[in-house]
Amino acid sequence: MSATLQMNAPLLRVDDLKKHFPLRGGLLGGVTGHVYAVDGISFDIAKGETLSLVGESGCGKSTVGKAVLRLFDITAGQVVLDGQRIDTMSQSALRKIRRRVQVVFQDPFSSLNPRMRVKDILAEPIRNFGLAKDNADLDRRLAELMDTVRLPRDAIGRWPHEFSGGQRQRIGIARALAAEPDLIICDEAVSALDVSVKAQIVNLLQDLQAKLGLALLFISHDLAIVEHMTHRVAVMYLGKIVEVAPRRSLFAAPKHPYTEALLSAVPVPQPGAARKRIILKGDVPSPINPPSGCRFHTRCPYAFDRCKLDEPLLKPTSTGHLAACHLHDLPAVQNPLSRDVSPLH
Repeated sequence: MSATLQMNAPLLRVDDLKKHFPLRGGLLGGVTGHVYAVDGISFDIAKGETLSLVGESGCGKSTVGKAVLRLFDITAGQVVLDGQRIDTMSQSALRKIRRRVQVVFQDPFSSLNPRMRVKDILAEPIRNFGLAKDNADLDRRLAELMDTVRLPRDAIGRWPHEFSGGQRQRIGIARALAAEPDLIICDEAVSALDVSVKAQIVNLLQDLQAKLGLALLFISHDLAIVEHMTHRVAVMYLGKIVEVAPRRSLFAAPKHPYTEALLSAVPVPQPGAARKRIILKGDVPSPINPPSGCRFHTRCPYAFDRCKLDEPLLKPTSTGHLAACHLHDLPAVQNPLSRDVSPLH
């Protein structure tokens, strides 16, 4: 991450965020338990920065995005946007803030209204937030949005079904940009696209960030994509963040066993290079009844007795990563993650 990003005050700060969904059952439909989807995570994003939130399906990363968007009330914690706490805001006060945080959804087919032409889809947020002075200003903004996402201006009168998947996702990005946001949440925004189209959308997002100074929360399970477009990475497992680090140092030398296992499955781009694949044992535990101690200990190849009892805190390691792992309390010679070299073999 650049020195400029480090010096900036956070645009978004999330403190000890929790979202527990109640389980109901029985004849009276009472609460019988909870799904601990997100169970106490903290992170921040600077202006103009990309933070990627990664992990296996079901780890809670999309729930984090929805919590930041205030699509539901959170169970505990705080969400602060540019110094203002937004998790407790009324709907009327939140309306003024919503323009600043927009989203690009996973599925470009279902995220666009099939009964609206592109010009109406893009005009909706501009009208909702009163950004256009008059009809001429609206038309100018719509034309600029089509240019920005590299679609022909004359396509603005078409219907969503007349576009390919990649083109629809460009329309989704244009719709997010129409509100002139500070932060865009990309929730698996390229996972439904073909490989070649993924690269085009990632390049577009990077160009837009450089041009407009956008901050991005990039939610993904695809580490190969993340490696090419992020400043920092936060790794989630079963509702918890287990590691946070700058992209290059995390990919070179992860400091949590789960991160190490995830990275071992990423294809190596260098010809002739190989990476030792780490196969995790067992299945991901249920978020209804997560394990005691470290939630990863049931699958961790390095787990020892303390891991079953004490929950590790997310704290700095000797290399500057934040990691929630008891291995870093051991002497370096006993810590299999103490090396500072690339995991390539």
